[in-house]
Formats: sequence, structure tokens, C-alpha cells
Amino acid sequence: MRYLAILGRQPEISLAELEAVAGSSYRLVKMYHSKNGAVLVFDAKELEIERLGGTIKLAQKIDLAPLEYLRGLPDGKITLGVSDCSRKATRKTAATEALKLKKILVRHGRSVRVVENKEAMLTTATSLHNGLSGKNERKVEFIKLEEDWYRVVGVQDIDAYARRDQVRPARDARVGMLPPKLAQILINLCGELNDGARILDPFCGTGVVLQEALLMGYRAYGTDISERMVEYSNRNLSWITDSFSRLSATSSDSPIDAQHQRESLVQSRFQVSLGDATTYQWEQPIDAVACEGYLGKPMSQVPSMITLKTEQQECKAIIVGFLKNLVGQIKVGTPVVIAAPAWLRDNGSYSRLNIIDEIENMGYNVSNKTREGLIYARVGQVVARDIIILRKK
Repeated sequence: MRYLAILGRQPEISLAELEAVAGSSYRLVKMYHSKNGAVLVFDAKELEIERLGGTIKLAQKIDLAPLEYLRGLPDGKITLGVSDCSRKATRKTAATEALKLKKILVRHGRSVRVVENKEAMLTTATSLHNGLSGKNERKVEFIKLEEDWYRVVGVQDIDAYARRDQVRPARDARVGMLPPKLAQILINLCGELNDGARILDPFCGTGVVLQEALLMGYRAYGTDISERMVEYSNRNLSWITDSFSRLSATSSDSPIDAQHQRESLVQSRFQVSLGDATTYQWEQPIDAVACEGYLGKPMSQVPSMITLKTEQQECKAIIVGFLKNLVGQIKVGTPVVIAAPAWLRDNGSYSRLNIIDEIENMGYNVSNKTREGLIYARVGQVVARDIIILRKK
């Protein structure tokens, strides 16, 4: 299946995620950077944008001309949007294509509403709030790429991400705010996993990785050294199963039976325990590990060299200690994806932990050994996340 993807603001990470999710079916056709973001064309098996944290829009190539495609839609009003990610695209080129299609369709008796372009590419919010997500066949967004046309089949649900992030009952800004998008990416970078696989997060905090694992159909297993974080994770995971994932749904007609079944199902889907990641003995099975490791102290300005060395030593001790503890408890081939800290320097680069050789000597293969491009950070963010992808040898 031929896809076009508009990638997030850190395309190298988005690309790595897509490759991991698509697996052996992935084949790159072309990739380039436009003023509207990175554009990726590739072949892959069927994908769902709901599980892709780094993809903004996902579209499939259409074999028909756009007009023929629209004429084949069921009767009723059509909502039409056109984005143009060709190299010379402008707002005008996209708007002209949309109005041209509308004019012909109206002439043939169809009712059409065109979504106005402010730029060559409709924004995620515009596409989402106009229903151009591919779920309604009479609400269509086309993406034009030179002479080829694609229909959008998925738009990143920024509202759902905001709810999962901001409406959770237990939040703590002091321990860092792991974005749900990044949590999805960390899990996806583990590669293809069986349905119901058990995902371990040994630094679970408020449970963001665990909640995303549940929503993706996996079982969630978390530990944390802080009793407060264990309590927060349990509260958040109970909330997510009840409010979002419908994992607790049951067909029983008895309210009492339904409550017992719901409690049993929730308990079987997630488990959170108190434990130090450098010494804890986890229960089996562990099918994959996805986590944000200890990132050190929050910082609002570039640290001095002395402060940097102190932070690096502390963070390295905890992460290396965790990986040493883990390696004897997982099977050969088990994926481990960890976000380690990286610190902003005055020249705009990031200083990573120097731990790759030690990790390999412990018994792991490092999939992204060069680690170029897998720094996850906002512009100017002082403590970034350095994504390291491992598998036990």
C-alpha cells in the first residue's frame, strides 16, 4: 500500500517509529523537507494513525483522478479540503485545486463545502475539526504531491492527546511531563509485539507509558521507587481504563457481575508496584521494556560544566545500574527502549551520556548506535530525551 505521511517536528524519530511499526513491509520511496514539514512516501502494510505518536497526517494514494473519486461518493453534501505539499506549493495552488473541483461538482448537482486554506497544507486542527480524518467518506482531504494524489486516512487527534495529558486525575510537574506522543513512540520503537504483550516501565512515574500501552492493547507493568508515583500511576490507569480505552466494558446484564468482571479485567491489564529499578526483581513475563529513565534535576538554563558532570554521573549510575539489573531478567531478543537525558550546551548541541560501550558489554545490542537524530526536545529545551534502542543479545 502506498502511503504519504506528514511527519512531526522531529522527523528522524517519526521515521524510526514508522519503520518499527511497519516492520518488514516498509519500503521507502522518497522523503524530503518542505516548509510544511517532512514529507515521507513509502510502501507498507495497513497502518492506523491512532498508534503513531510521530505522524501528523497519513494518506493513501488514490488510483482515480480526484474528480472521478469524488463523483463516486454516496449522495449528500461533500466537505472537501485540499493540501498541496509539492515543492512549489502555495496557499493559492491548493485553494485553486479545491475550487476547481467544487465548480465541476456543483455543475453536476452535488453540494460541496470547501475548507479554506490559510497555507498550502491544512493544519492538523483544521483537518481534525472539519472531520477530514478519513472516517466519513463524504468528508475528504486530498494531498497533492506533484502529479500524484492521496486521500487522508488519518489525522493526529491532538484533542485526545490533550485530554490524556491534562485531564488525568494525578499529575506532578516536578517529576517531568512525559508527552503521550513520546510514550507511544517509545513503545512503538520496541518493534512488532504480540497482542496483549506485557510492557514494563521500571521508572513509571505518573504512568504515561503504561496508559499508552493499555490504549494500544498491551498489558502494562510498572514499578517506581516513589510510593507517591505508584499511587499516581494506579489512579491514572484506573481512570484511563474507565474513561478512554473501554477495556473494562462487559456484556453482563447484572450490575453486580459487571462490577466484579470490570475489577478483574482492570487488575489483569495493569500492575504497578513499589521498587528500585537498580535492584528490583520483576515478575514474568516481560515482553518489552519502554521507559523514560532518570533525567536528573529540572533545569531552565544551560548548566555549567561542573553541574553537567555532576548530573551526568548521577544519571549514568542509575541508568547503568538499571540495565545491569534488567539484563538477567529478560529473554534474548527482548526489546528495551529508554529515554536517557541529554543536556543543552551553549553551541546548541546536546551532551549525551557516554554509556554505549558499557551497555554493549552488559549483553545488549544497540540498534541505533550512532544515535544521530534521536534527541527528543522542544526548541531551547535544556534537558532533552535521548532515545536509545536496545535488544538483549
